[in-house]
Order: sequence, then C-alpha cells, then structure tokens
Amino acid sequence: MTAVATQAPYAPKKTARSVLLLTLAVGVVLPVALFGAIIVLSPLTKPAMLGAVVDALGGNWAAWSPSAKVGLYAAGAALLGFMLLNFGAIISGTTVWWEMRVSSRMQSRVGYNRVGAGGFFQWIADAVKLLLKEDLIPADADQLLFRAAPYFVLVGFALTFVALPFGESLIAADLNVGIFYMISVTALVVVGILLAGWASNSKWALFGGMRSAAQVVSYEIPAGVAIMVPILMAGTLSMQGIIRAQGAWPWQWFIATNPFAVVAFVIFFIAQLAEGNRTPFDLPEADSELVAGYLSEYSSFRFALYFLVEFGNLWVMAAVGVTLFFGGWQIPFVGPETFAAAKGANALPALGWWGLQALSLVVFVVKTLVLLNVIVWIRWTLPRIRVDQMMSLCWKYLVPFAFLSFVGTLLWMVLVAQAPVVAQATGIVLTAVFVVVVALFLKQTKANISAVGDQVDLSNW
Repeated sequence: MTAVATQAPYAPKKTARSVLLLTLAVGVVLPVALFGAIIVLSPLTKPAMLGAVVDALGGNWAAWSPSAKVGLYAAGAALLGFMLLNFGAIISGTTVWWEMRVSSRMQSRVGYNRVGAGGFFQWIADAVKLLLKEDLIPADADQLLFRAAPYFVLVGFALTFVALPFGESLIAADLNVGIFYMISVTALVVVGILLAGWASNSKWALFGGMRSAAQVVSYEIPAGVAIMVPILMAGTLSMQGIIRAQGAWPWQWFIATNPFAVVAFVIFFIAQLAEGNRTPFDLPEADSELVAGYLSEYSSFRFALYFLVEFGNLWVMAAVGVTLFFGGWQIPFVGPETFAAAKGANALPALGWWGLQALSLVVFVVKTLVLLNVIVWIRWTLPRIRVDQMMSLCWKYLVPFAFLSFVGTLLWMVLVAQAPVVAQATGIVLTAVFVVVVALFLKQTKANISAVGDQVDLSNW
C-alpha cells in the first residue's frame, strides 16, 4: 500500500509586533496628517481668514502690498492643492489594498498578507515596483501623445478635489457652479483614455479607447439628468449649497424626501460605475477580448497613473454621491447656528469651531467609505456585460428613467410647496423601508453563510 500525503492545513502568517506597529503607524498617521492638513489649510486659504492669521502672528495684513497678498494666497492654495493631490494618490493606494482584501474574503482565499500587517504595504511595494520598471514606448507610437495621455487623466482626476467638500468649511473653492465644474473636468479622463488608444498605434488599444469614449459619452447623459434632481431640490449648483439644503438625519436626506430621488440615485450610481470603467462596465480594458485595451502598450509609471486614477475615482464617485443624495457632512444636532456660535465674532475662529470642522470631516469620510465599499462589493459580485448590453442599458432604460425622475421631481416640488408635510412623511417612510431592507439583507447573508457551512473568519486580518 502507498501512503497518501495529506496537505497540512493553512496556518495564518504571524506578523511580528514591530511590523504590526509600523503598519498601524503608517495606516493611521498618513490619513490623519492629510486630513489634518485639509482641516487647517482649507479655511486658512480664504483671503479674510488668511489676513486674520497674519495679524495674529504680529504682521499687519492691511499694510501688505497687493502682490504680496496674492503671493501668500497663491502659496497657501498651492500647498493645499499639493496635500489634496497626495490625498488622492494615497487613498487610491489604500483602496487597492482594501479591494484586494475584501475580494479575497468574498472568494474564500488569503489575498494580501505578506508585506506588512494584513498585506497593507503591498500597495506601496507595487508603486515602487512600477516606478522602477523600464518605461517602454512602441517604436510606431505617436511619441508626444503617447507620453501626454496619462497626464490628461491625472489632471482630470486631480481637479475634482477643487470643488469636493470634505466638511462644513473644508473645501478648496466653493464654486457657485461646483457640480457643473465636477462634470466638466472629469471629461479630461476620457480624453486621456482616447488619446492612449489612438497614440499606441495598436488595434487592441484603439478598440479600448473607442469603447471608453462611447461608454463615457453615452453614460454622461443619464448621469447629468439624474444630477439635475438634487440640483432642483436644492436650487443651487454649489456642492456646499446642495449639502446645506439637506438635513443631518437620514429622513432629511434628498434620497429619502423625494421618491424620484431614489430612482435618480440608482441611475447616477450605475452611470458613475460606467464612467469609471468599473465592473460590470470595465469593457475598455476587457482582458478576455482586448488584452488590456487602451493600456496594452503602457508600462512603468505611465501605466501606474491610469490605475491610480481608476482607484482614486472610487473616492470621488462615492463622495459626489454622498454630497448629492446622503446629506454630505451634516452633523446630527449641529445646525448652521451652532457653527456660527462656535466660530465667534472674530475673523479667526475659536477652538470649538475647528473641532466641529473635524467632526464634519469624520461624518463625510464615514459616509463616503460606506458607499465606496458598496462599489467594491459590486465589482466582485457581478460579471462583465457585453458591449451591446451596456449601450442598451444606457439608451433604452437609464435615459428614459432619468427624464422620468426629472419630470417627477418637478411635480413633486409643486406638491411639497403646497403641503410640506408630504416630504417629511416620505422621509420617514423611505427611511423605515431602507432599514427593513438592510435588516432582511443581513439576515439572508447570515443564512447563506450558515447553509454552506462557512464562517466569518477575520483571523487573517
């Protein structure tokens, strides 16, 4: 008889205490430092508060020349922009780690677990690897456009942070056309992808670029119409204005106070997945058909830029969704009068006001991370659809329903103007329905796990 070898059970890797402490230091210190910079620099770069800081430090702001004032303001704005760009890069890297960990647990495999505690340093290792790899450019490619294309994508991504609100006063520029600005600058991303496909001089890259252009241009229509719903409800294009038009409690959010806003959010969410090339709409880089699509000829740092933007866009997509439909940074029990009282009469706010700013940032970040996790969950749940299915979904279903939600919102606003209690009752009812749906979902999830004999195992985290 021959002996049958038995496979030893998997033993989770034990992480050294020093590695665990280092991982926690990097994982906590980096976000805290960046969020702290946003909290401090966002208000201080405003001209009135900047002058108050100069006066508080012993300077005489009124005596400064106009050029000196502009120079200091430009330096502050540049520093804030640098911090926001770093935030976008780091949130992109950590999102890669989070998505790989979540997908691993969903598929009952180990996933990242070697570099740092829980594999947290893997995104840093990947970034260093891509920076050190050889930068290859095809001989027959359009040299200028091939080199420039990734920077169109990066600029389109970075400019979104100009009008993205992080808190009550934590915004680089509260534009009165903020949401219109967001839609406009993100168009640079598809320009970069189309240029990459054209300049590569490869049929696979060209097909990927053309697919992306058709996909993004098509899905911008239902997304734009869906965005009109919260704009109509708020009466402003300002990102901060849309948030302030909502309340802090779930039954006061736009998605709860208007049944047509629910339809608009679903359409907006699906369109954002398509515009961000996320599954099930990741057709421009469909490996089963187009190798890597528009990325086929890219390597090294330029290749990394595209994925930096793709995963960083998850934060932007979630943040815009939270702003438009889920109350943004609104804090329960804290209204505008509370912020005004905490700020005081002086140009330089009191310490309590800064604490409220930090709290509003926490509320916004938590909501954004919840929605971001839904995007990750969808990627590892749904299969990729065909090109014809993608276009049919957009033109046959999303566009008509988007217009329906738009017209329905107009009629709803007329009704609410006559009877404001209708919006309050709707908010309570829809919030209750949402709570019941979530409870049923969690119950079914538990039943599914028990039915297959699996168990939730977080020992490898």
